[in-house]
Amino acid sequence: MDSVACGAVAVIAAAVVGVLRGLDVRLVLLAAALALGAISGDVKPILGQFLRTFSDEKFVVPICTAMGFAYVLKATRCDAHMVRVLVAPLRRVRWLLVPGVVAAGFLVNIPVISQASTAVCLGTVVVPLMRAAGFSATTIGATLLLGCSVGGELLNPGAPELNSVMDKVHGDPRLVVPHVATLILPMLVVSGAIFWVLSLRHKPVEVVEPAAVEVVERLNPLKAAVPLVPLALLFLSGPPLNLVTIAPEWVGAAPGGREYSSRLIGLAMLLGVLVAAVVSGRAAKGCMKSFFEGAGYGFANIVSLIVTANCFGRGIEQAGLAKHLGDLIAESPGLLHPLAGFVPFAFAWVCGSGMATTQSLYGFFYGPAVELNADPLAVGALVAVGSAAGRTMSPVAAVVFMCATLSGAKGPDLVKRVAGPLIAGLTTIVLLRTLGVI
Repeated sequence: MDSVACGAVAVIAAAVVGVLRGLDVRLVLLAAALALGAISGDVKPILGQFLRTFSDEKFVVPICTAMGFAYVLKATRCDAHMVRVLVAPLRRVRWLLVPGVVAAGFLVNIPVISQASTAVCLGTVVVPLMRAAGFSATTIGATLLLGCSVGGELLNPGAPELNSVMDKVHGDPRLVVPHVATLILPMLVVSGAIFWVLSLRHKPVEVVEPAAVEVVERLNPLKAAVPLVPLALLFLSGPPLNLVTIAPEWVGAAPGGREYSSRLIGLAMLLGVLVAAVVSGRAAKGCMKSFFEGAGYGFANIVSLIVTANCFGRGIEQAGLAKHLGDLIAESPGLLHPLAGFVPFAFAWVCGSGMATTQSLYGFFYGPAVELNADPLAVGALVAVGSAAGRTMSPVAAVVFMCATLSGAKGPDLVKRVAGPLIAGLTTIVLLRTLGVI
């Protein structure tokens, strides 16, 4: 390894220490990116990457509209009605609460692609429910964390991670969903089962009165269905169904282009907002305010992290580490899938964002995958799933803070509780993929 690469490794190590010591992740990533650019002799590409990503509608439109829709669901209580439908069967069966809540979080996270928003809308129902059943705060928070963050959003064609993959392949993000499903479902089963078994070892705490369980007003099936509206449109208008055709003038972009895909996601989210307003009566008056508040949150907390992580990834590439990674895979092709799973896992653990990690690192594996005649979509799916796993056990992830707040537990305790199941689940799917089983 040359001197530039050695210096880059030192910068990366310093960045990890900075994040672990509590410095702002965005500040650390941008400073490290500029340091990597300086080591390699030119910081201009880093600054250019910052400005390109900052203004790239591929991230801004899907992420901000999806977060806006999530805020509208919360304001109109549509998310609470959906959660009530999913959780209702669990109220009478204590022994199924842990796997049931994990599954419910996974399902809610598909239409509500924000993990923190998923935790909020699910936590208001299941936290008092699990307390009434005698579960400890740590078990409750860890159950919520695992379900809401293990990767349900990756089955949504509007997930920004899928756009990141298809940006390299130049295709429709919906084509990645089947590849993700073959990985994320075994991941969910393995990690969920291990977590369930481990949770049985923890003694129940003092049971509180079931009356503490929060309930929403009388169930409204229309409100419960609203979170599925954008998801339904995206699935119906894309492969393999192709039952609905969205004319290009509706999104102001030619079909098949990158702009069309990202704007179609935005259109689907806007349609969801309109439907939420129609079925919500008086609550409709605040829908657009909630939408733009959510969009602002998405830019400030998600797009900003993607911008700085992209700069960091560009710095790593400029310092030659991406080339070293490609050379390593070329020399040992069997390392492609393990590295595609565990390198993003580690990166997401540091930065706390699966979206930013997928966008920053997928390019490192795309070239080697093509050279080895491996399906780049399958490799991209593995990068996204590994990123989701790393985010779920990241001490700086927003969803970890949210689950800790909702449950009254400590964030590090939640991370420790989910770490073993997540690593086991990721190891399982990487092994199965390496062996060609999935």
